[in-house]
Amino acid sequence: MTVAIAFLFFIYGLIFGSFYNVVGLRIPKGQSIISPPSHCTVCNRRLTILDLVPVFSYLFLQGKCRGCGTKISFVYPFMELITGILFVLAYLRFGISWEIAVALVFYSLLVVLTVSDLAYMLIPDKFLLAFGIPLIILRMIEPLEPWWDSYVGAILGFSILLLIAIISKGGMGGGDIKLFLVIGIVLGSLNSLVVLGLASVIGLIFGIISLRLTKAGRKTPIPFGPSIAIAAVIVHLYGEELITAYMSLF
Repeated sequence: MTVAIAFLFFIYGLIFGSFYNVVGLRIPKGQSIISPPSHCTVCNRRLTILDLVPVFSYLFLQGKCRGCGTKISFVYPFMELITGILFVLAYLRFGISWEIAVALVFYSLLVVLTVSDLAYMLIPDKFLLAFGIPLIILRMIEPLEPWWDSYVGAILGFSILLLIAIISKGGMGGGDIKLFLVIGIVLGSLNSLVVLGLASVIGLIFGIISLRLTKAGRKTPIPFGPSIAIAAVIVHLYGEELITAYMSLF
């Protein structure tokens, strides 16, 4: 039964991941997520069902548009697959509970903002509001222990990121700062600090790899949102284990 339910979560994740690609790419540009329907941005051919099956269409079409042969970005199937995996991990970790509802909404936000930040280096307020309000409501239904830690975490995370932005004179984006408000609500104060530390390490590693591959200058801006997203997922799933492992070192 567990395997069957996990498979359903994976399928739902693939489907939602496909939709989140559209949301992450269109909303920052002020476009509708409904009209026009999905189409090739080069030849304008409207995509059919055969083109829209998450992950599998990309593999079947060998990563190319059926109409003009233009290469399709690997980001599309990658984010679909990642969303499917995240939905499965949420189910395996939390089962059928209120916390899995928190996880699915939270991970959905992180996927959408990752798509947007990779494409435009932008985390729109619309994303944070659309997902943040349901997360606040869910945290009221399924509060942290103690209940007020969500609000302390939101204030603490926001304040630290704002301070970093002030000290670095704009080195931290406004979207990243506001994102930590939501992260604090979901994870609380201590886990928010863990996310910040882990995201910094992940961002440093990705930054070094990116600069070496692209041979860009050190001052080339690199989106920090994806690193925050990865860290936030890890901490939400395994935060207690990480903190215990860290404390055992001393």
